[in-house]
Amino acid sequence: MKVIPIVPAQAEEGEVQSLYASESKIYPRAVTGTFARWRWAFVILTQLVFYGLPWLQWGERQAVLFDLGARRFYIFGYVLYPQDFIYLTGILVISALSLFLFTAIAGRLWCGFSCPQTVYTELFLWIERHVEGDRVARIRLDGSAMSLEKFVKKASKHMIWGTLAMWTGFTFVGYFTPIHELGLEFLQTRMGSWEIFWVFFYAFATYGNAGFMREQVCKYMCPYARFQSAMFDKDTMIVSYDAARGEPRGSRSRKADPKALGLGSCVDCSLCVQVCPTGIDIRGGLQYECIGCAACVDVCDGVMDKMGYDKGLIRFTTQNALKKGWKGAQIVQRVLRPRVLVYTTILGALGMGLAISLAMRTPLKVDVVRDRASLARIVPGGKLENVYRLQVMNATERAQRYRIGADGLPGLAVASDTEVEVGPAQSRWVAVRLQAPFGVAAPGSHPIHFNIGTVGGDAHVSEKSVFLVPR
Repeated sequence: MKVIPIVPAQAEEGEVQSLYASESKIYPRAVTGTFARWRWAFVILTQLVFYGLPWLQWGERQAVLFDLGARRFYIFGYVLYPQDFIYLTGILVISALSLFLFTAIAGRLWCGFSCPQTVYTELFLWIERHVEGDRVARIRLDGSAMSLEKFVKKASKHMIWGTLAMWTGFTFVGYFTPIHELGLEFLQTRMGSWEIFWVFFYAFATYGNAGFMREQVCKYMCPYARFQSAMFDKDTMIVSYDAARGEPRGSRSRKADPKALGLGSCVDCSLCVQVCPTGIDIRGGLQYECIGCAACVDVCDGVMDKMGYDKGLIRFTTQNALKKGWKGAQIVQRVLRPRVLVYTTILGALGMGLAISLAMRTPLKVDVVRDRASLARIVPGGKLENVYRLQVMNATERAQRYRIGADGLPGLAVASDTEVEVGPAQSRWVAVRLQAPFGVAAPGSHPIHFNIGTVGGDAHVSEKSVFLVPR
């Protein structure tokens, strides 16, 4: 076999050849339709929750507050401590499984409708369109020389973007610092250094990601785009182009008969490419850049309406449905397949377990720490004494009085105060002295239990420790 050497093209003298081609800026066209309305409904819903939740009051405090300084998380009626980290783990696992379930059923629904990158890109694009115009006007404006009109439009757009980004950063910090106090500190210009840093950091991230990077985040930075294919199968609902119906594509008049011209339903208008936020051509098949926003579905349905053709040339469907010509009922039947059933069962069990655990949660936490400065000693009266430090955490929002007891050895008793009062949503360190008769046990370490309960209440906690008997 003859080997033909590959000779690289020679650049002319003085010409610089780049090894990398820069990507062209994407100018998504505005689109209307069913999925566009759904997308905006999710934009409004998610932002009402994000911007509104920190301002919601629960009694005399913020309803949702993650107080890292005090190491307490307030979520409506719950007060969680670092010891309740298991609940956060459960929520994260449930969120991940929900993402897997939705992806197995209907592809990248999260990316296309609820992902913060999608949501803020939609908001920033909406501002851009209202200030600079739609796709053609923006392309023309960017290609023109600098003028007063261009400067005013660009400055106005960036000013509105910056304001929205700063408000987003302020709201984000408001989940960790009481937002009313944060607002007063801002007006009085006495915000803390860390608060200033995070407000500007989150504002900068929002401004950069939604204003400039946009599809770059989805294509190159987001790991979900890379491993989504592992959760897809041939029965996953994805945005698909019906090539059997659409090809061969070509332009024609509305009155022309496509069959007589030997053409499919696709009029090759390229609107599906113009509305795509990641700039792909869905007619080339499934691509990892596709975020499943269905903007191409809406615009293609509009073109089909104008041409008098049936909708659905681009639609949500499955690979099996396209290949075998399945209808809606057959697609729905394939939803309940083993993978989906496994995800649903595990998700349901975890959700139920988390709900039951929260409902049965004891609003009292106790940590026992032995006093290393005084391990064991003999006190007047011939008794052995061990000293402990107990951290009693009140997970309710009312002051509580707790009674402390201990068992595990004959004659074991609390020699210090047996009752302690802890303020609402507060924790308190208490020194506790336990005494036992000398000779009650052999030298060594003996397991005991501290029993702490609410005076006049039903909250009760038992914590393990050891009682040391010296030789």
